[in-house]
Amino acid sequence: MPEISLFYGIRITMYYDDHNPPHFHAEYAGHKALIDVLSGCVYRGSLPGRQLKLVLAWNELHRDELMQNWELAKTQRDLNKIPPLN
Repeated sequence: MPEISLFYGIRITMYYDDHNPPHFHAEYAGHKALIDVLSGCVYRGSLPGRQLKLVLAWNELHRDELMQNWELAKTQRDLNKIPPLN
């Protein structure tokens, strides 16, 4: 599961050839959540409130790049790193 970004202790990853809908995995201090790229909603797991807000803001800023990575992952190609939230 390649790491595509890391910020404020939050690790963002995507699996190769993962199931729909397009999503990414966010991990922080033992908490894990799957975030739907297009809707910006958590559909499995949870993160603490502050970290969830950061992840959702990051998703909003990088939705196009996340969708590009989703397409790359579906075909087992290398994923691009995405800038962290500053």
